[in-house]
Amino acid sequence: MEDVIRQLVGYLRGMWLYRWWGLAVAWVVGIGAAVGIYMMPDRYQSSARIYVDTQSVLKPLMSGLAVQPNIDQQIAILSRTLISRPNVEKLIRMADLDLNVRNEKQREALIAQLTRELRISGSGRDNIYRLAYMDQNPDVAKRVVQSLMTIFVESGLGDKRKDTDSARRFIEEQIRSYELKLEEAENRVKEFKLKNMAFIGDGRQDYFGQLAGASAELAQARLSLREAEQSRDALQRQLSGEEPVLLPEAPKSHDVSIPEIDGRIDALKKNLDGLLQRFTEAHPDVIGTRRVIAQLEEQKSKEVEKRRKAGPEKVASLNANPVYQQMKLSLSQAEAQVASLQARVSAYLGRLEGLKAAAELVPQIEAEYTQLNRDYGVHKKNYDSLVARRESANMSVDMESTSGMAEFRVIDPPSQPLKPSAPNRLALFPLAGAGALAVGAAIAFLLSQIRPTFQDARVLREITRLPLLGSVSMVPDEGRRRRRRRSLVFFAGGVTSFVGVFAVLTVLVAILRVG
Repeated sequence: MEDVIRQLVGYLRGMWLYRWWGLAVAWVVGIGAAVGIYMMPDRYQSSARIYVDTQSVLKPLMSGLAVQPNIDQQIAILSRTLISRPNVEKLIRMADLDLNVRNEKQREALIAQLTRELRISGSGRDNIYRLAYMDQNPDVAKRVVQSLMTIFVESGLGDKRKDTDSARRFIEEQIRSYELKLEEAENRVKEFKLKNMAFIGDGRQDYFGQLAGASAELAQARLSLREAEQSRDALQRQLSGEEPVLLPEAPKSHDVSIPEIDGRIDALKKNLDGLLQRFTEAHPDVIGTRRVIAQLEEQKSKEVEKRRKAGPEKVASLNANPVYQQMKLSLSQAEAQVASLQARVSAYLGRLEGLKAAAELVPQIEAEYTQLNRDYGVHKKNYDSLVARRESANMSVDMESTSGMAEFRVIDPPSQPLKPSAPNRLALFPLAGAGALAVGAAIAFLLSQIRPTFQDARVLREITRLPLLGSVSMVPDEGRRRRRRRSLVFFAGGVTSFVGVFAVLTVLVAILRVG
């Protein structure tokens, strides 16, 4: 620390030897700076403040129904991008700044000047924006701020309308595109259903559902068949214990009546009439019923021939026993039911076998059908979403036309400046004085480094690295002391005068600004 202090003291001593040079340079620089500051042209600043109200009564009411963009963010971005070349050129025309422009070079210089000097500042959450411009002519400054304020308001409304129209056109184009995609997907699904109707069912069951349904129907039909067979066997066992009473007369062969066979034939014919009302001739139940009727008629013919050969008394009708006839009729109905259920079981079994035979083909068909449905579902979901967004956009447009995107309120209109805002001579004169003194000190330091001197024996010994035997001090006389005191007084007077001049200039500027 001692070495640093000693070095600083050495520098100050060297500068002190060239103090008059430094003071002279300070005066020259100070006078030049003062003249320059005084000659600087006055500049007048005009400003305006605008409040952007982005809140609307409809905004909370229409939440979730209409598209509500971030208006605060849009206004903030607009304020930062407002000073662009197109807007500056528009501002030049609006404020009549191009009246004195003679060539393209001057125009470019004017655009660069405006871009550099236009100021837009915001206050953050309050949405209050300040527009300012400074010019040598106060009328020009006011016109520029007025034009800039107009561009700011128009840009906020116009850009929003353009964005809304562009968004609506884009949504309409996407909706038309998805309508075509939906039609194509629906046609593909329809053609696939018609081609593979046997495997994909009626749209409510897939292949495995049909297989499970066919298995359940077959099991139910087999259960019903077993029940009908057991009922028929029970009737046959009851009939085996009854002794029929034969009538004496023997009718002709075509009038012979065999109750147990005739009853079954009549029941089957009634059942056949009911089946023909519901099904065609090719239906398995119809075919099975006709086959049973033919078998019974053949059996009746054989029984008639057998009884005729045995004797007329065997061909007689058994009409004398009504219980026997009723049991025979029930047995016929039971056998007809058994035949019908057998045909049904055969049909269900054939259907089940057919479904099992197509087991290898069905997974591929199911996968293709699932893919078609998935594509159709995606297109349908996007289409519905776009339609909903279009309605929301239309509602937003109606809401904006009713309440407006934002309301621009002028808090302070563009002012007509009466006093110059720049240059700030009250701050520039003290800075110029301090700067001149700093320049003088720098010149003194520079001269001390160019023409260095040894201030004491220690410095001499350290620099020359030679042995120092001793030093001879100067004994000042009275004349030297007087000259030294006079020099100090003159130097202090020069510095004081310099500071006083700049202090007076600063006070005069302050008085003139107040006046």
